[in-house]
Amino acid sequence: MHDALANRYNNFESYKDRKSFYLSRRWRRFRHEVLRRDHYECVECNKHGRLTTDLKLHNNRRGLEVDHIIELEKRPDLAYDMNNLQTLCVNCHNKKHNRFQKSEKKFKDEKW
Repeated sequence: MHDALANRYNNFESYKDRKSFYLSRRWRRFRHEVLRRDHYECVECNKHGRLTTDLKLHNNRRGLEVDHIIELEKRPDLAYDMNNLQTLCVNCHNKKHNRFQKSEKKFKDEKW
């Protein structure tokens, strides 16, 4: 059943298609179910003995995100598959997708 609905969004390669998917009412409801299943905690942090919840917000940003384990672009038929979704904190999600950059010191000399 969910495969037919996922096929409505069969081309996730463009930003516009992904954005419309993530803004859909159905995804927002489904996202909430995944968060509830994972007890509103980052599953990757839990593996390492840390606890990261939505209560730890930085700069008024949402603390948790729902991640497709196998990306939408590769397997659009798994868009609503609970086994392909996990709750991650922003930091773990960025690490998974190599989105963060190392901060380099502006000056290499000593601070005086």
